[in-house]
Amino acid sequence: MTEKGTRLNLRIFVLTAITLLIALSSCKPVDNAPKLKKSSTASVNTRIPVILDTDIGDDIDDTAALILLLNSPEFDIKLITTSVGNTKERTKIVAKILDVANRTDIPIGTGPATKTATLAQSAWVEDYDLSSYPGKIYDDGVKAIVDTIMNSPEPVKLIAIGPLPNISAALEREPRITDNAEFIGMQGSIRIGYIAKSKPAAEWNVYCFPKAAQKVFAADWDVTITPLDTCGLIYFEGDRYKKIYNSNSPLAKAFIDNYRLWMEFPWDPPITTWSTRIKDFNVETKSTTLFDLTAVYLAISTDFLKIEELGIRVTDDGRTVIDDNAKKIKCATYWQDMGAYKDFVVERFIK
Repeated sequence: MTEKGTRLNLRIFVLTAITLLIALSSCKPVDNAPKLKKSSTASVNTRIPVILDTDIGDDIDDTAALILLLNSPEFDIKLITTSVGNTKERTKIVAKILDVANRTDIPIGTGPATKTATLAQSAWVEDYDLSSYPGKIYDDGVKAIVDTIMNSPEPVKLIAIGPLPNISAALEREPRITDNAEFIGMQGSIRIGYIAKSKPAAEWNVYCFPKAAQKVFAADWDVTITPLDTCGLIYFEGDRYKKIYNSNSPLAKAFIDNYRLWMEFPWDPPITTWSTRIKDFNVETKSTTLFDLTAVYLAISTDFLKIEELGIRVTDDGRTVIDDNAKKIKCATYWQDMGAYKDFVVERFIK
């Protein structure tokens, strides 16, 4: 080969190499793996971090809500706290339910007691020794709420299904919890009261501690509530209730046992005088109104509900009234598909 030919071949080789490098540098690697947003809960944990604050032990709906929470794989349950009344007794009920569910990994926080009265479900834990509970129990439930929220790497959904002094106290101790939490609650009555088509009422959870509700609703975080307009319509009967009543699930059986104790408790005034609807409730055939379930569902989805953003003002006598000048909160005011919601609950309940 001549010197000229050698130089020509070398030039062709160099040009080919440069062309190949340019082509390779312009290609992007193919990656079909799903990308996780850094802000997504899935970036650290595919489940939703939640805290449940409950006045379990009086009305049976708190027990139902706790069971739905435990049977929902979407949740990473960080803490359960007990509020108002005989909170130590409420903590015993929570502890025994967690024992039944084999979920003693979940810590419990006991809120400040306001009474020491016997609860409707106290008989269920009469022989339960709280000191033998293998899980963690915090004596200061309010501090546990604050610490859990402040130390969470992801925003927490704080679900409250009772009166709100624990949440109000947590806001008082550490206002910055609003930066890492949103509030979901079973509180209020917007257009409907305790009986379908009745006038709005002072709903119990707000009526008991209206100042606490005022503070929680006005705080600088997202607020979503299920008022009586939606949660007050939920009970189970017929085939749906039979599935729960006949279930071999330990948690479903615990619900039925507690429901029976609730119906037999010597209420003053008697339970049958509370409402004409209560006369229709029967442990074997029909549940009572299970208000609190809907708050737990709202932490998963809003698909079956109509959500309105309304300015809500809490009055000093415990009413939740629409006021355009008040902070807007998300209110579940109508059911889009109540039947589908009930089916969803039953299937979760009997797992």
